[in-house]
Amino acid sequence: MNAHTRDWEAFVTQKEDGKAHMELAVDGITCAACIFEIERELLKEQGISHARVNMSSQRLSVDWDEAAYNPSRLVDLMEALGYKVYPFDPAQVKARGDRIGHELLRSLAISGFAAMNIMLLSISVWSGNSSDIDMETRAFFHWLSALIALPTVVYAGRPFYRSALKAIKTGRLNMDVPISIGVLLATGLSVVQTIQHARHAYFDSAVMLLFFLLAGRYLDHMMRRKTRSFAENIATLKAESAAKILPDGSTQEVPLSKLEAGDKVLVRAGERVSVDGVVLEGQSEIDQSLVTGETRLQPVSVGDNVFAGTLNGPGTLTLGVTASAKGTLLDEVNRLLETALEGRSSYVQIADRASQLYAPVVHLAALITFLGWVFLMGADWQYGLVIAISVLIITCPCALGLAIPVVQVVASGLFFRSRILLNAGDAVERLANVKTIVFDKTGTVTLPQATLGDAGGLSEADLALAGRLALSSRHPLSQALSKATAQTQPIGGASEVVGKGVQGQWDGEEIRLGSPSFCGIPQEAVEQRQKEQPGSSLLAFRRGTDVWALLAIGQYLRQDAAETMAALRARGYNLELLSGDTCEAVGDVAAALGIERWQAAVKPQDKIAHIEHLKAQGHAVMMVGDGLNDAPALAAANVSMSPVSAVHVSQAAADAMFLGDELMPVVEALDIAGKAHRLMQENLGLSVIYNVIAVPIAVLGYVTPLVAALAMSGSSIIVVLNAVRLQFMVKQANKESV
Repeated sequence: MNAHTRDWEAFVTQKEDGKAHMELAVDGITCAACIFEIERELLKEQGISHARVNMSSQRLSVDWDEAAYNPSRLVDLMEALGYKVYPFDPAQVKARGDRIGHELLRSLAISGFAAMNIMLLSISVWSGNSSDIDMETRAFFHWLSALIALPTVVYAGRPFYRSALKAIKTGRLNMDVPISIGVLLATGLSVVQTIQHARHAYFDSAVMLLFFLLAGRYLDHMMRRKTRSFAENIATLKAESAAKILPDGSTQEVPLSKLEAGDKVLVRAGERVSVDGVVLEGQSEIDQSLVTGETRLQPVSVGDNVFAGTLNGPGTLTLGVTASAKGTLLDEVNRLLETALEGRSSYVQIADRASQLYAPVVHLAALITFLGWVFLMGADWQYGLVIAISVLIITCPCALGLAIPVVQVVASGLFFRSRILLNAGDAVERLANVKTIVFDKTGTVTLPQATLGDAGGLSEADLALAGRLALSSRHPLSQALSKATAQTQPIGGASEVVGKGVQGQWDGEEIRLGSPSFCGIPQEAVEQRQKEQPGSSLLAFRRGTDVWALLAIGQYLRQDAAETMAALRARGYNLELLSGDTCEAVGDVAAALGIERWQAAVKPQDKIAHIEHLKAQGHAVMMVGDGLNDAPALAAANVSMSPVSAVHVSQAAADAMFLGDELMPVVEALDIAGKAHRLMQENLGLSVIYNVIAVPIAVLGYVTPLVAALAMSGSSIIVVLNAVRLQFMVKQANKESV
């Protein structure tokens, strides 16, 4: 099916804001200039409000006003620009990417083999020119080089020629146009010089140029493939169907799109959970490493939340669906990852603009160089053309085009492995500039859900009994207790007394769970327990007349909260704690974490005012909050992070999210961002220095096409290797912190 017969309307989806949305796979993108051009031309179209190309996945995301624009027109425009488009399918994109990778690898191998043989012949000619080689022998070596070079240039150069021809046909220039011209001119001039029995020919330069360009292109392709693999790994966690439980109790396999909130699905032992839901029946163990980072199986029972993409253990579960085809945690994690990879930092925008200006500037520079040497310096036209070819080759902005994206690719992998998801393209730069960090308390430095802190001396048997009794209560403290004790069988005949607690019978004794007064606990004991467990809520349990205890339940500090704060202080960050909780509770937490600057009973608008005050004083502020009541403050800060477990990820207004119950990802995010930011600056500096030094040398005629090819490829390799250093820098920093 070609683009003209495909029903593009069928691939359009509706966004929550009413905009029409479509995702397309794009063939023919070779450089940052291509992305710049596509986005610029689409945004010129009346009705299109958003156009963004993800170079790693070759995906184009477009939003438009449905009443003002037709998707077929968009497809026609893309074809007019010289790009083929298809409905985005990760599997097809991967298959096309694999074909391109195989072609690049074959071309690289052929050009490398040819380059080695031609270099051997060229060395013979160079040494012979110094020792009076006869003309016939030199011509023989040149023709041998031509015999190897001509088919190599035709075959191995195809990836560049195709791209250049498409660009020229649509009346534009891209990076592959001067590359193709340089290769073909060097080859053509060498043939002419061979016919004329000249002392020099440049077959080695043309083939070596192709080899190094293909090496850079293949390296870039592999880096993009590595980036895509993050999203592909997540995609493999997503099931396409679920076993829906019908009203008569039977099950039917249905696609996720047919499920609605409130439906029941069956998850058998060993199956991957396909929906976000709540356990209605059964108990099992779940691999929730995607959400918590904890690889150990976690027990789940009635009332627990489970998420799509997690793996069920030995038990069978009945789930009440909360989200299925869209809006699951897995979908949102994937969306955040794609958003981060599509994002543009200011450095990327600078590099994009520079690459976009490259083609016309380099052609003009090469033409002026040729004319200057021939008409002003009186040089032979062939010599002037050789210098112009060198200028064409040496000014290729491959290093500039790779300088920032390659750092982003490496950084994205490190963020993902640290369970950090970016929600903004420029988050790395803003994280790197942070000086002051403001933390919310509840759900941020503390765990998002209440849990059992201290059993008050209750035996394991009585604690399990209290957990079973808690199953008959709807009170949040009782639910926290039942979850902490992992009990699944309620006490038979237990009844709840609204506002007081729950009571029942066990082995002829009355058992109660609820408020201290309901369980007959002396007030003196309650006051003493409150002093021992400040900030905790007390849940009383009594069995008969002799056994009773006050259980401390609360939202306690994350396990590594104190360690995280110590690490941040050691790095020189200013720390503050803002919370709407009571002065006593916030003060206790601040003291435990060693935070000297804290405020309690703070309203959302007060948090915003305080952050604005800090920014006015010149502080680059990061806000770390739970993303719901802290959303305005998260938006007001220079950069923000949110624990994804605190609220549903789609409700968070943060620039970055961290998964799991640990707080240390905040430190890791700042460390990675700081090092990545420094490498971005270094790569841009290296790219600029290279051009400042190399271009004048080439224009002055001190560089041959071969040396130009080596210099251009060397600059690209340097920025890539410099970016890869990020992995070793982070590993070394982690070792030193242990």
